[in-house]
Amino acid sequence: MILAGDIGGTKTVLALLDKQADGSLICRQEQTFASGEFQSFEQVLDLFLNEGIAIDSACFGVAGPVIDQRCQTTNLPWMLDGEQLKIRLGTDHVKLLNDLEAMAVGMLHLQEQDFVELNPKAVTQVGNIAIIAAGTGLGEAILHWDGKDYTPIATEGGHCDFAPQNSQQDRLLAYLRRLYPGHVSCERILSGPGFSHLYDFLAESGFAQPCPAIPDTDVGSGLDRNALISRLGIDGEDTLCREAVRLFVEVYGAETGNLALKALATGGVFIGGGIGPKIRPMLESGEFIQAFTAKGRFQSLLSKISVKLAINPRTPLLGAMHYFDSQIQVTESK
Repeated sequence: MILAGDIGGTKTVLALLDKQADGSLICRQEQTFASGEFQSFEQVLDLFLNEGIAIDSACFGVAGPVIDQRCQTTNLPWMLDGEQLKIRLGTDHVKLLNDLEAMAVGMLHLQEQDFVELNPKAVTQVGNIAIIAAGTGLGEAILHWDGKDYTPIATEGGHCDFAPQNSQQDRLLAYLRRLYPGHVSCERILSGPGFSHLYDFLAESGFAQPCPAIPDTDVGSGLDRNALISRLGIDGEDTLCREAVRLFVEVYGAETGNLALKALATGGVFIGGGIGPKIRPMLESGEFIQAFTAKGRFQSLLSKISVKLAINPRTPLLGAMHYFDSQIQVTESK
């Protein structure tokens, strides 16, 4: 039996699969858990696994840096240890991957209908592929092409510095520096909490009147403030929310272009994560690609790169499912 997992700050998805003689996988059990309701990953495993199940191999995509097969999750108080999991699961075939590393593997197992092309001028090319995913946090990874195989490479690029591209973004950076004087990363904007940061910045700067439907905080409101800002912005029901989502898309496009340059991603860019599909209309509006290609002397190179939004939410789980039988070479996360 194969055990696969997608361990994120918001939810953890676990699956048990049988491998058939023809190499296909049949899912026998799959369950989603609210990560924040558990003090450790072991508690989730205890609920999911029934007594007597023999695990042949296990692979988990984890939202955090994996070093020497250990991971302190970024947005959870969980510590995962590959050696301890081998003992717990009774198999030596246990692998921890960074969640974007797992997503990168999963992208190679998606079908064409799982993607939406965002760049109308894209030209099919071979080469490295970049993966970026805004969700609870901001993840980035690379699929390195060696001429024959892809090698997923984990990064923590989402925690790199936010670089403003215009006067409005200059003011945004100054606003965020008051909140995070030590360091303003891209993740402070390009994540679920980023919608609140953008909304509050715009309200303070006088862009428009605050929306009566948006509570001051999540505390005691019973509402997901970030999700509400995003929904009202996409629907065009509120001016301030609309601008918050537009600014999110503009910054997302610019950072995706940065990653494409760093990876020299001539093979394309894949956008994963939970936020992309929810703001798909804005990603398709043209502002994302405009910000993506606005790289001066490299605008021509970026204008030909395929940028695809992945709309299959199971992509990281697929990567974990297929890790041990994948033909690609997978590097350690150091």
